[in-house]
Amino acid sequence: MSAIPNPVRLTLLAVGYALARFDLVSEERIRRTVDLSWPRIVTGIARMSKNAVDVAMVGTAVGGAAIGGVGLAGPYWGLAFALGGGIAAGTIALVSQRYGAEAYDELAQAIRSSAFLTVALTLPLAALFFAFPRELIGLLSNDPPTVRHGAAYLKWVALGVPFAGLNLIGSRIFIGADDAWTPMVVRAGGAATNIGLNALFIFGFGMGAAGAALGTVLSNALATCVFAVLLSARRLPGTREFPATVNPVGSYLHRETLSDLVTISLPVIGRNSVWTIARFPLLAIVAMFGPLILPAYIVARRIFGLLNTPGWGFGLAASSLVGQELGAGDEASAETYGHEIVRYAVATYVVAAVLVFAFTEPIVHLFVNDPAEIDIGVAVWLVYASCVAVVGRGVTSAAAGALDASGDTRWPFYSQALGMFGGVIPLAYLGATTSLGLLGLGLTFFAESWIPAAINYYRFSTGKWKSISREFRPDAAADD
Repeated sequence: MSAIPNPVRLTLLAVGYALARFDLVSEERIRRTVDLSWPRIVTGIARMSKNAVDVAMVGTAVGGAAIGGVGLAGPYWGLAFALGGGIAAGTIALVSQRYGAEAYDELAQAIRSSAFLTVALTLPLAALFFAFPRELIGLLSNDPPTVRHGAAYLKWVALGVPFAGLNLIGSRIFIGADDAWTPMVVRAGGAATNIGLNALFIFGFGMGAAGAALGTVLSNALATCVFAVLLSARRLPGTREFPATVNPVGSYLHRETLSDLVTISLPVIGRNSVWTIARFPLLAIVAMFGPLILPAYIVARRIFGLLNTPGWGFGLAASSLVGQELGAGDEASAETYGHEIVRYAVATYVVAAVLVFAFTEPIVHLFVNDPAEIDIGVAVWLVYASCVAVVGRGVTSAAAGALDASGDTRWPFYSQALGMFGGVIPLAYLGATTSLGLLGLGLTFFAESWIPAAINYYRFSTGKWKSISREFRPDAAADD
């Protein structure tokens, strides 16, 4: 299936073979990395495009206040991904190591325990968002139209919080078992369905921001159901066979598995939450720049998210491939994979950034129906800044993926915390309150990208993650 030609795969191969000519990566590792990363990148493009389309649709149908409202609801919705993505890091570490060791009988337990932990953590969050949407959005803005649209979006998107977390688990399960095709089909299909439903609800039924939320809920619920059927039946037409059957009525509360998941996942939840939690004061600070700057920043963030999609693929490819080599006991090969995927990711980010930089102005105009409701010049300038800064995300994602595979998840958490609270928030605040102005807002993209990049790569270069990985390998579990 990976042999099917497509622009993303062909671009990755072209970049990889160019690097191979300079002996920066090996051709064998290029092929394995591409096979795992391109479907995930396609999934990322589809899902981040969906997020961008959400903003573009509500902006076109309702206006700048709706863009701001959906943007302010984003950090709350992001908490579902912080929790689900954190548990998913534990899932892919356990699944990839067991897959590499061919311990297939242990896969089902890791999957059921991951699903249980995800639902247990996300249900209370969903209830909170549904019960108090206006109060939560009101913490970030006192502009009545913005609060109204944001509350409408948050109230209904709350119903999709558990499904969003479970979708992340489903995706990591298959990638950890060397199959990135299946989650791409499921999640990219869900994103396409989401866009269609959004168009129906926003323009067909005139539901505005609430329509965008309802489309998100239904598409996430559908994707979750497909993952559940796949794991129970082992495959569906057009997908690969999963190496183990997951009995849904089996044990979910397995103490050792839950303990490993919590140990690996907690720092990742913290790392993910750093960005999500930091977005609350960050957006409140951005709102201080004025009602035309907030939607401009939201648009730039959506484009930055699209630029960052290579990291979705390279980070998870590093987690899967490094984890499989560790599971097989080949630490030297695991280290080589990690270094080469970092180089590969950086080169790919450079290509993507150059393309977006060249077409920034027409891209920004796609989000705007009434130029009077958004500062287009600021949006364009922020996108330019993000194009230069985003290359650091290649280092951050690939190095963090390799560390996650070993269970060494604390340092990526530290790096994210320092980048956000030691760099992004202070720079944004100085921009809003001093003569630094909008330059401070542009510099936040650099702090967010390059501070974690430096710290993550330093930690990976020390090699200490190898000894940490020995605590979580299948033979270690058996010894316990």
